[in-house]
Amino acid sequence: MSLKDKLPGTLGFGTAPLGNMFRNIPEDEAAATVHAAWAAGVRYFDTAPFYGAGLSEIRLGDALQAYNRDAYVLSTKVGRVILDELDNSSRDLGEKSGVFEHGLRNKIVNDYSADATLRSIEDSLKRLKTDRLDIVWIHDIAQDFYGDQWLHYFEQARTGAFKALTRLRDEGVIKAWGLGVNRVEPIELTLALDEAKPDGFLLAGRYTLLDHERALQRLMAEANAHNTDIVVGGPYSSGILAGGEHFEYQKASPEIVAKVQRIKRIAQEHGVDVKAAALQFALANPAVAAVIPGASRPGRIAEDVAALRAVIPAAFWTSLREAGLIAGNAPVPV
Repeated sequence: MSLKDKLPGTLGFGTAPLGNMFRNIPEDEAAATVHAAWAAGVRYFDTAPFYGAGLSEIRLGDALQAYNRDAYVLSTKVGRVILDELDNSSRDLGEKSGVFEHGLRNKIVNDYSADATLRSIEDSLKRLKTDRLDIVWIHDIAQDFYGDQWLHYFEQARTGAFKALTRLRDEGVIKAWGLGVNRVEPIELTLALDEAKPDGFLLAGRYTLLDHERALQRLMAEANAHNTDIVVGGPYSSGILAGGEHFEYQKASPEIVAKVQRIKRIAQEHGVDVKAAALQFALANPAVAAVIPGASRPGRIAEDVAALRAVIPAAFWTSLREAGLIAGNAPVPV
């Protein structure tokens, strides 16, 4: 059974914003956003301990108590372990530094070993107030600021988390596992391994309307050949494609802002909403099982649902190709 068969639809909810991503979100607003997603028919929720040092999991778990556990799919991540120890210093998290400055202050450590994987799952179950997880992603093996050290973490995961999660899947404790990363390289390396048999991958920010060339040319066809599905996270490129100012978790550069403006001008010419273009572009690739945009306000959920239903004229995609804004061989909706 493929990952697509295990997901309840092509639109999920990425709950990184519930960890106070970029701003201090009131508790009632966070809860209302989860309930809005449920009311809109969303039944796949993705979170991680890293999001606000446990805050996203806590908030999501509280909100989902209102619903039947059998009615939705839940995924979280391992590898970024949350400790009871508090850390009030400035955290060096590379490109993600400052993203969760309004989150909880618990210390975060990297540990991709088998023991840490099992401990992390137990901690997540408590925060989420649930008795089981459906999908577990191995998180952030290849962040930019790791440098060459990411290969060390990958090897630790290969001998630790990979095996632990394979055993849990084989025992029926979880339904699926894979990597949850924002780089193409660790997915390529995993697909090349004989012993690793992940069910899919969560790729954040690397297959978007704004940034897709490397994933398209190096990864998507290979994943499809392996019958391994991709969940696309961050389809709005950290928010810049949805009217925000961030790209790659930081304030967008003038060059990125200019590129987005070119996309917006073409979208306006064709009467197309950029959010609709972003979601539908990601889903047009046959390797993609679902998209999981984030949201921190209830109204954003309705926008996402409307974006998936919007009709986009073929001429819009032709115009983007002619302008060099999407790759010539990138699949587009038909």
